[in-house]
Order: sequence, then C-alpha cells, then structure tokens
Amino acid sequence: MRRLTILLILLGAMQLVLPLRADVAGTRALMTFGFLILAAVTVGELAKGVRLPKIVGYLGAGLIFGPHVAGVFDAQAAAELSGISTLAIALIAFLAGAELRWSEVRARGRVIVSMLGAELLMSLVAISLTLFALQRFVPALSGPLPEVAALCLVVASILVVHSPSVTMAMLNETGASGDMTRTTLGIVLVADVVVVLLFSASVSIARAVIDTGGAGGPSAGMLVWEIVGAMLIGAILGGLVALYLKWQSGDLFIFALAVALFGGELANVAHVEPLLMLLTAGFVMENVSKGRGESLRHAMERSAAPVFVVFFALAGAKIAPREVAALSVVAVPVVLARMLGIWGGSRLGARWSNASQVVRDHAWKGLISQAGVAIGLATIMAQSLPGTGRSLQALVLAVIAINETMGPILFGRGIEAAGEMPSETGTPGELVTQQAGTAH
Repeated sequence: MRRLTILLILLGAMQLVLPLRADVAGTRALMTFGFLILAAVTVGELAKGVRLPKIVGYLGAGLIFGPHVAGVFDAQAAAELSGISTLAIALIAFLAGAELRWSEVRARGRVIVSMLGAELLMSLVAISLTLFALQRFVPALSGPLPEVAALCLVVASILVVHSPSVTMAMLNETGASGDMTRTTLGIVLVADVVVVLLFSASVSIARAVIDTGGAGGPSAGMLVWEIVGAMLIGAILGGLVALYLKWQSGDLFIFALAVALFGGELANVAHVEPLLMLLTAGFVMENVSKGRGESLRHAMERSAAPVFVVFFALAGAKIAPREVAALSVVAVPVVLARMLGIWGGSRLGARWSNASQVVRDHAWKGLISQAGVAIGLATIMAQSLPGTGRSLQALVLAVIAINETMGPILFGRGIEAAGEMPSETGTPGELVTQQAGTAH
C-alpha cells in the first residue's frame, strides 16, 4: 500500500509541476528522468513482491506511464532522454566484456559454440518458415517468391538476436552465478558478433533481389570495418584503461562514466559497431589488468544504477499495446517458433558438446529476451529497405515487445530451477541492488 501511495504522489507531482515549467529548455527531460527513476524502482519492488524480476517492473512502469497508455510523459520527452539509452548500452557492453575471463572462455568455448550454432540455425529456420506460412497476413510479404524469401530471412536474422542488457541485468539483480548462468552469458555475448554478420549478409541478399528505389546501403568494406575496426579500437581502449588502472586505484566513479561516454562517442566517430567495440574493451581490460579491473567494475555498477532503471523504463515506453495486439495473429506464432528453435537448438548443442544436465535443461530460458540491439537492427532494416522494410518494422517490434516482457520472467525461473540463486545476503549483486534495485 505504501508503494502505491508513493506512485500516486509521484503522478500528482508530475501533473502539477511539469505544466508550470514545460517551456524551460531541459525541464521536461529532467522531470521525466527523475519521475522514471522513482516510479520504475517502485513498480520494480511491486513486481518483486509477486516473484517477478524487477526488470519486468521497470519495463511495466515505462509502458504504463509512457505515451501509449497513461501519457504521463510523451514521446518527445522520451526522445530527449535518448542519451541515457546510449550511455546505458555503453555501460552494459563494457561490463559484459569485463565479465568474460579468457580462462573461462577457453573452458566453455566448445559448449558455447555448439549451443550457439545449433540454436541460431534452428531459430532462423523456424522463424523464416513461420513467416512464410503466414505471409497472407503480412502485406509486405505479398510479392514474388524470391523477394518474400529474402524478406523472411532479414526479419529472422533480427529476431534470432538475444539481449546482453537483460541477461546482465538479471545476473546483477539476482547475484546468480553458476554453470548455467555463465554459459548463457557467454552465448549471448558471442551471439551479438554472429548476428551482426548474419543480418548484414541478409540485408545484402534482400537488396539484391528487391527494388529499393536506389537507397544506399553499406558497402562490404564498411561492414568489415564495423566488425574488425570495432575489435581493434576496443582492444586499444581496453589496454589504455588497464594501463591507467595500474597507476590509479582510488575512487573511479567519474572515470567509469568517462570511459563509457568516451567509448560510445569514439565508436560513432570511427563508424564501428559500438556494442562490439566496448565489449572488446571490457574483455581486454579485465584480462590485461590482472585483477585491477574489479574496482572499475564496481565503480561502473554504482554510477550506472539509475541509468539502467531509466533505460529499461524507456524501453517499456516504446511498446505500443494496440500495435502488438493488431499484429498478434503473426507475432505470437513467430514468438512461439523462435522459442521452440532456441529450446531445441540449445538442448541439441548442449548434448553434442557434453554440457552438464543443468545447462541442457535451463540455459535456453536465458536466451529468450530481446531489447536494444534487436530494436536497433529493426531500425536499420527500415532504412536499408524502404517501403517493405518499414512495413515489417512494426511486426518485428511487436515480437520484440513480447520477448522483452516474457524473457526476464523465464530467465528468473531458469536461475531458480538451476539452483544458482544465491542466498539473500552477501550476494555478488548486492551492491547494485542496494543502489536502486536495478542491474545492468
């Protein structure tokens, strides 16, 4: 009851204060940022009370109070906070890379590659065939057979992507650690590299068979640079951070934010894939610094807590319930086909690589979530394939919205079933949880 009262007070304050200062530059964004932190944390605690992951509460807060439902803040206010999402993705990528140790990658490499390859292939085929079977419900898939097949492949290459942000959020919120969770994290991170290449190839094939009105697309050289350049620049950045940590071991709060901000801007200037670049930087920093990176990770987690809350709330605000409902006749079968492909592929890959039984039974539950990366690829599809791409974007976003909501719940159940949920005290994720009840 106390939390519901807090929400009512926040809503009343927004309705009274915001109109008074709406004409002042930056006021609306600042008010929205503050409101989302408090409202999302409150809803997250309510979600926890009914045994749902807090991240579901953050997403729900954005959905309920966003422009598509209650309209407490509008789309323009959310757009003014786009920098928060950019910063959050940078922090997520760097911290995710810092979670990978070379010794662990070598030890789990066979399992990760086998499970990733099998689940990506089965998911890609399942999604493509489902879209092809339901093409009469999707106007954009009404063309000649080669065009329909190419478009189905493009959409499937987006929808096979996983969510590093949700995975890291759940691990930090719960403090979970074990064979299943570490394997899931490895699959999710490696998958991003594979999916970027797969999506680029799919778009190139689609552009070769579809008249796109002369819209320009990235050349093969640019695509190679986005990947190779990201890894090269990321390795240099990670090495420089490790060198700095050799001489500086004090409070790294400001330095942690500076690394994320600088890394994100550097990726834009160099025209490389930012997620991959910062992931590489975190990986190199952790494995070169010989244990000194722990202080930087803790500083990043402290500084990132409110950023991650707002990031997931903004992601929830992008969900349009009416659009999802209108496309449910196609979106729901696609979601089920994707889930079946992930379940079957990951179990098959785990069996091939002799993974433990807990990995075979539960790792697939951590691969359902989708978020920022998938939304970004859907935007690129719309830009690269004018007309058809924009028509398919709504369908892709509807599928992402369902996976974005359902994925954290499944992963949370998987962690519990795997027995990798730590005790309530002294968990590795306690620092972040105490800061704002969030994770990255």
